[in-house]
Amino acid sequence: MQVRFWGTRGSLPTSITSKINESKIFKAIKASRPFTLETDDAIQTFVRKELPFSVRESYGGNTSCVEIVAGGEFILCDAGSGLRDFGNHYMSARAAGENNLPNVFHIFISHLHWDHIQGFPFFTPAFIPGNRIHLYGCHANMEQAFINQQMEPYFPIPLCDMKADISFHVLRPGNVYSIAGTEVSATKQCHPGDSYGYCFLKEGKKAVYSTDSEHKEEAQEDRYRFIDFFRNADILIFDAQYDFLDSVLAKENWGHSNNLVGVELALRAGVKHLCLFHHEHTLNDEALDQFLESTRKYLSIIEKNSSMEVYLAYDGLILEI
Repeated sequence: MQVRFWGTRGSLPTSITSKINESKIFKAIKASRPFTLETDDAIQTFVRKELPFSVRESYGGNTSCVEIVAGGEFILCDAGSGLRDFGNHYMSARAAGENNLPNVFHIFISHLHWDHIQGFPFFTPAFIPGNRIHLYGCHANMEQAFINQQMEPYFPIPLCDMKADISFHVLRPGNVYSIAGTEVSATKQCHPGDSYGYCFLKEGKKAVYSTDSEHKEEAQEDRYRFIDFFRNADILIFDAQYDFLDSVLAKENWGHSNNLVGVELALRAGVKHLCLFHHEHTLNDEALDQFLESTRKYLSIIEKNSSMEVYLAYDGLILEI
C-alpha cells in the first residue's frame, strides 16, 4: 500500500507569493556561502543535504485530497483543490500512453465543507465519457451538496453536464464495505455538521484517514473509540490544524485537533506512522517546519524509545507502508 498526498491544507487554499519565493532564494544563497558550488552536482547536493525543507521545497497550498494506492482502481479521500492536481496527473499519464490506467475512481468524502469538495468541478476525468466516478460519504445530503456547488451563480457548468458516469453512495458508520478490493469502514467525528474518518484495510496493511475531528479532554468514551479505530494502523493521517493552545482556547469547538493529542492517541493505538495533516492556512513553510520539530520533540519526551515515525504531510509526499 502507498499513500500519496495531493492536498494537505485546511480551510482554504494557500498561495505561494513572489515575496515567499524571494525569501527562499535569499536564504538559499546566504546558506551557500561556505560551500564551493562549481558544478551542477555540487549545487544539487547542497540543496538536498544542507537546506531545510522550508527553503528547498514547500508544504504546498492545496486543500484536502489523499490517494490510497492499493492496486487496481483509484481510491481517494476528499475532493479539495488537490483533486485537480491528481486529475491533471492522470490526464498527463493518459496522454503519454501509459497502459492499464483504470478509469474508475472511488472518492471518500469526510464532510461537505467547501474545502473538501471544491476541487470536484475542476476534476478533468469527470468530464470524460466512459469514466466511472463513485463518491462515498455518510451525509444523506451529499449528492445535493455537489449539485449545489455547481449551480448558478456559483459555477458555470452544472454537475449534470459532466460526461463521466457519476454516482453517490451513502455509507453507514460502523459497517465494513468491500470497495476496489479494499475493506473500508467509517466512524463519526466531532466537527460542525459532522465529519467521518475512514479506515482502509488490504493484505494486512491499514491506513486511517481522520481529518476535521476535534478530540476533547472530557469525552473519554470517544477517545477510547478512536484509539480502537486507529489501532495498529500502519499510517494515521491526523487533523493537527492547531497547536495545543489554539485548540483549547481561541479555537475550541471549531472542529479541529492539535499535534500533541495526535501523538498521544497514536501512541496508545500502536500506530506505526503518524502523518499530521490539514495544516493551518496562515502558517508559512518555516512555521510548519518548527511545528513538526516541536511535535517530534514532544514524542521523545513522553515516549523516549518510541519507534513511531512522525511526518508533516505536504503536497507531493509519497509514503510506502
